[in-house]
Amino acid sequence: MESLVRRLAKKKLKISIAESCTGGLLASSITSISGASKVFNLGLVTYSNQAKIKILNVNKNTIKRYGAVSRECCLAMVNNLSKISKANINISITGIAGPKGGTKQKPVGLVYIGIKKNNKTSINRCVFRSKKRSLIQKATVKKALNLVFRIIK
Repeated sequence: MESLVRRLAKKKLKISIAESCTGGLLASSITSISGASKVFNLGLVTYSNQAKIKILNVNKNTIKRYGAVSRECCLAMVNNLSKISKANINISITGIAGPKGGTKQKPVGLVYIGIKKNNKTSINRCVFRSKKRSLIQKATVKKALNLVFRIIK
């Protein structure tokens, strides 16, 4: 984690995050590092659909049609976050941390991680096998951090 903060600082990159199922864990993991104030811009926990709609401007029809846990919602979250934050790197996370709430189509452990660096966006679909909420959240944070590392090399 410290190496990520150092690398972001060295490259003069700012990072912002909009998280749902991780409830602020990603933002916390970055801001717990000394020097994070040089790189961390904004962290939003848009846990409810209402928060995604009101704060991140996700179209309510996107959520109605595809669900809050979808590629489409994750994309809208990261794109709109980048407009709000003006950071170089924006991350959105939405998923089902469980242990309840999963379906056959959207099982517990299904998470979408959106990353936007400047004008390049990727949406990553992950299915974490654990049924433990805390483990799914931690695995999501680890995956998101690895994705950020990859794009700032």
